[in-house]
Amino acid sequence: MPRPHLALNLFWRTFTWLALLLAGAVLAWQQTFKALEAEPRAMESAEQLAGLVKLSRIALEHTDPITRVAVISSMSRGDTVQVSVAETSDRWLPYDTNPFAKKLATELRQAVGPETVIARSVNDVSGLWVRYVVGEDAFWLRTSAAPMSIALSSNWWWVLIALLATVVGSALIARLINQPLRELADAAGRIREGEYDSRLDENTMTSEIREVNMGFNRMARELAKLEEDRAVMLAGISHDLRTPLARLRLETEMSVSDEQARQFMAQDIDQLDAIISKFMDYARPNEAQLREAKLADIVEREVQGFRDPDQIRFRVQVSAALKVFVDDTELGRVLLNLFENARRYGHLPDEPARVDVSASRQGAWIELRVRDHGPGVPPDRLVRLTTPFYRGDAARTAASGAGLGLAIVDKSVQRLGGQLSISNAEGGGLVTVLKLQAV
Repeated sequence: MPRPHLALNLFWRTFTWLALLLAGAVLAWQQTFKALEAEPRAMESAEQLAGLVKLSRIALEHTDPITRVAVISSMSRGDTVQVSVAETSDRWLPYDTNPFAKKLATELRQAVGPETVIARSVNDVSGLWVRYVVGEDAFWLRTSAAPMSIALSSNWWWVLIALLATVVGSALIARLINQPLRELADAAGRIREGEYDSRLDENTMTSEIREVNMGFNRMARELAKLEEDRAVMLAGISHDLRTPLARLRLETEMSVSDEQARQFMAQDIDQLDAIISKFMDYARPNEAQLREAKLADIVEREVQGFRDPDQIRFRVQVSAALKVFVDDTELGRVLLNLFENARRYGHLPDEPARVDVSASRQGAWIELRVRDHGPGVPPDRLVRLTTPFYRGDAARTAASGAGLGLAIVDKSVQRLGGQLSISNAEGGGLVTVLKLQAV
């Protein structure tokens, strides 16, 4: 199946949704507080402005025209509040352009009078302007736009801090939520590697997680028991089959007078014994003790086991300086199966098998290449070569066997922490590449 272009693990999905939810809540509350604050601020600002307007109106109403000019001149030089005469030619812009300003203007007109004009700019001079009438004259009272800015401005530092706390809190919550699932995944991984004693906490306070952990522990115990029973059964089968095979071989050597028939019967018995060994190798527990070893020594030891040049010939190019981190017995079993596979199938008719063994360092890995010069395998069947009991095609099944050789190789390489790849070589034959951990 095709892999998705974007895949998030459960932690990041939980974190993302929590962060979006909490960030949206922070912004929503900020807007809510702002809306709830607008009305009382508008009323308070309107009362203050109305007080200033009434105060200036009283001051102007109780002065004669000559004194009024002096009062206006004095009030026009104020720093915070200024009063000036309104002209018919004045150009002004309305103040009520947002909900807060509309509320402020409404309250101010109710307090001062319906003819009151509130502007945010008069003759291109910005501020909070209020026009009121005293007798037959109109006046402008100008103050700063602070009431407007108080309501419309926001404490963005507080918002940023709240958003940062939201991100950190979401990460912690997501980690707590996903921790049991992470532990479950780790325990499942250990069981996959053969550690059946993995156990999860059955005393956790979350009932759903507790039930999952209890079920997982029951499954682990059952798997451990099945593995133990399997090992005992296989050992018993191996012992029970090899004992009569040994007797058969002895009886064949002693009772059959025909030399050729005796030889064929002995070969059949040896083949049955080899098939039993293959089954036992494939069913071995997934345990390997890795340690430093010289690759050339292991290769040379396994090559020496094939002494008949009429059946198989080797060309080995492995530097004595190459060292790998392996279980030498396990790697020897891998090479034994590869060489035996090449001896049986990796040659042309009536010719000995020719096997090239070479190695090179690739970063943190040692690549060990084993190539035969046989007919190869059709490309569509390469992927199935490591399947248990699969024996390729007729070209590579001239000899009978259990079909477990390359399956054992694949399983053993996994136990060694390496990688296996099998492909057809250029010019014919099969090439197997083992990537082993370099020292």
